[in-house]
Amino acid sequence: MRILLVGAGGVGSAFCSIATRRDFFEAVVVADCARESAQRAVAEVDDARFSAAQVDASDAGSVERLARESGATHVMNAVDPRFVMPIFEGALAAGADYLDMAMSLSKPHPEHPYEECGVKLGDEQFAATDAWESAGRLALVGIGVEPGLSDVFARYAADHLFSSIDELGTRDGANLTVDGYEFAPSFSIWTTIEECLNPPVIWQDERWFTTPPFSEPEVFDFPEGIGPVECVNVEHEEVLLMPRWVEAKRATFKYGLGDEFIGVLKTLQKLGLDSTEKVRIGGVEVSPRDVVAACLPNPATLGDKMHGKTCAGLWVTGTGQDGEPRSTYLYHVVDNDWSMKEYGHQCVVWQTAINPVAALELLANGTWSGAGVLGPEAFDAVPFLELLTDYGSPWGQMEVA
Repeated sequence: MRILLVGAGGVGSAFCSIATRRDFFEAVVVADCARESAQRAVAEVDDARFSAAQVDASDAGSVERLARESGATHVMNAVDPRFVMPIFEGALAAGADYLDMAMSLSKPHPEHPYEECGVKLGDEQFAATDAWESAGRLALVGIGVEPGLSDVFARYAADHLFSSIDELGTRDGANLTVDGYEFAPSFSIWTTIEECLNPPVIWQDERWFTTPPFSEPEVFDFPEGIGPVECVNVEHEEVLLMPRWVEAKRATFKYGLGDEFIGVLKTLQKLGLDSTEKVRIGGVEVSPRDVVAACLPNPATLGDKMHGKTCAGLWVTGTGQDGEPRSTYLYHVVDNDWSMKEYGHQCVVWQTAINPVAALELLANGTWSGAGVLGPEAFDAVPFLELLTDYGSPWGQMEVA
């Protein structure tokens, strides 16, 4: 297996630090629009299997050329979702398999954005299913932590825990703090704005529909000392992926943002600072969202100032295999002090990066295989969950009252 990793930011660098401890691949070419970033990620792992390159992730032709030149069998997308389609298309053109951690962007319904779906997350990618199948190539989409791990949990719950499922409810929360900052997101603010201010999607009664942002607040009690966190509806890929492979009456995604974070996002929206449309300032064109991102600290640099844990998981309700009502939370918790000490990366980016590394290992040894555009739910969950433990970061399970 030869991997072209597109993106050498926080998640891409964490990917390298995890992958360097495994032996399932021959080479990883780390590529970024800034060659220096790729070189820095390669230098950090000090592994002869890794090399650096430059690529324009907005240009499918640039991705295709580098994939061909490097002999890539798999293209791993580790950049913002706005670049999904060029990388996705470039991988197919190069005859390589493809993985990503976020899917093609949505567009709200032009007339009823908080009731009906417009273009949904991943629609552009699923529209290309026939082309990937015909080429005999696999696009494994949504295989970060979220989407990704909860999707694996959904497959596991359906196969091993439940006879019928009422709701697949992704619930993510944390108790992280960052020293010296009043506001410092632990993940890409560009992506956070995109998913939090778009209309959240819900699956129910065999259809997808939308609600206003931050709707249906609920308090969820997270495990391993994190405790109660208020969670709200957020647009996320799990809701668009799970119903395609796992039968359930309802699917939701709720994230523990907190009042302060929600207030900041609402203010950005009111001021138009969430916009990706470029405006002219003093002869220079720039998007307001990019300005916001440039003004905030890089999440990848915050690890030594962060404290606490992050939790990603899936709350499943329905009927157990014994015919009795069941309510179970499947989860994965990462402590920032552990991830910094063990890998040198903060817990949120590390938790995101471990999942595609594990998926690539399963593809390399033939445990997972397929063609077309497939989500994590399309594969056997058990080998993946066993690998998490083998990587030193086991998952957990608890019954919810």
